[in-house]
Amino acid sequence: MRALGIAASGMLAQQTNVDVISNNIANANTTGFKSGRAAFQDLLYQSERREGALVAADGAARPVGVDIGLGVATAGVVRLNTQGGLTETGNGLDVAIQGRGYFQVTLPDGSMAYTRAGNFSLSAEGEIVTLDGYLLDPGIAVPEDALSVEISPDGVVSARMADAVEPQQLGEITLAAFVNEQGLRPIGNNLLIQTPASGDPMLAQAGEEGFGTLRQNFLETSNVNVIQQITDLITAQRAYEMNSKAITTADQMMQTATQVR
Repeated sequence: MRALGIAASGMLAQQTNVDVISNNIANANTTGFKSGRAAFQDLLYQSERREGALVAADGAARPVGVDIGLGVATAGVVRLNTQGGLTETGNGLDVAIQGRGYFQVTLPDGSMAYTRAGNFSLSAEGEIVTLDGYLLDPGIAVPEDALSVEISPDGVVSARMADAVEPQQLGEITLAAFVNEQGLRPIGNNLLIQTPASGDPMLAQAGEEGFGTLRQNFLETSNVNVIQQITDLITAQRAYEMNSKAITTADQMMQTATQVR
């Protein structure tokens, strides 16, 4: 009976849906987190009668066929790259991107990763790093005698020194953008890496055409809409229950068929 396999595929799909929703809710307070949405597609069809098949000698054709679907499968998890809210922190090394773009981060193996989380700190050498100690790229070092750090909307990083009237420019923060941002692969720790689906990064200074600006003393919050996620969770639970009911019904039908004498 096909109904058993079809309903089972539906339960597996809704289980994946619940996993994605649960991850969204769990990261509701994660800096720069982008929520995901599970996307589904129907499986192959078993054709018992073809559409357009001739049914009479005069050329009359069947207007519709008999195609029985074999269930559903997860097509992918789409990351929703909408802008999250900005919250003021008062920390000079907290930077939010308002608009399009990603910070570039150098991983220990020398490869590049990308993030929207701008909660940076200083290493023991005075370099700007992520909370995991990964260097911001291009690298920027803050002198140990600097009084404060200033980051302009276009990404220019400067330090105010005790013996200077004008701030000392230290470098510029370069942003990266991709043709297909959803093609980036998440690896945890608020980091994404390039894949063939994302394409090569396009680099530019903050504020240039097509790129966002920077806001010092702010962080971008998660774009998770908790109310929407709870609603989606209830919908997924009901869909799971309906597929479970279909399995129960198919089992009862098979039991009835086996008891016929």
